[in-house]
Amino acid sequence: MFPVEDDSQLAIVTVANKYSPSNFWNGRWRSSYIYSPASGQLTGTINVDVHYYEDGNVRLLTNKEVAASVGSTAAEVVRAIAQAEKKYQEDLNRAFGGLAEGAFKSLRRQLPITRQKIEWEKISGYRLGQDIGGGRSR
Repeated sequence: MFPVEDDSQLAIVTVANKYSPSNFWNGRWRSSYIYSPASGQLTGTINVDVHYYEDGNVRLLTNKEVAASVGSTAAEVVRAIAQAEKKYQEDLNRAFGGLAEGAFKSLRRQLPITRQKIEWEKISGYRLGQDIGGGRSR
C-alpha cells in the first residue's frame, strides 16, 4: 500500500505466485486498486495468469475490472477487496466446470470411427484396417 495523487488516494497492490513444476503448472494472481478516502470509491483490476505445460502449452490470462463504494475504515476496504476477489475466483471455477463438461468434452471423440467401443483386453488381436476400420487392408 502506498499513497498516490499527491497523497489524496491510496494504491493497494497484492501479488501471489504459485509454482508447481512437478505438476507442470505455474500461476500468478495480481490485484491493484486505487482507494479514494474522500469519495469512498475503490477501483481496480484483478489479473490471473496460469500456465499449464505438460504435453503442450495451455495458458489462461484474464483480468477483471472492479469498482465499489466502501466506507472509510481499513476493515471495510479489505472486506470489499476480499469479496470482489472471492466472487471472481468463484466465477472462474464455474467457467472451468462448464468447459470441462461442455466444450472440452465435445472435443473428444466418444466412440471410435466404427461407433463401437474398443475392447482393450483384446487390443493385441485387432488388425489395422480390417477389425477396427471395417475396410480393406492393403
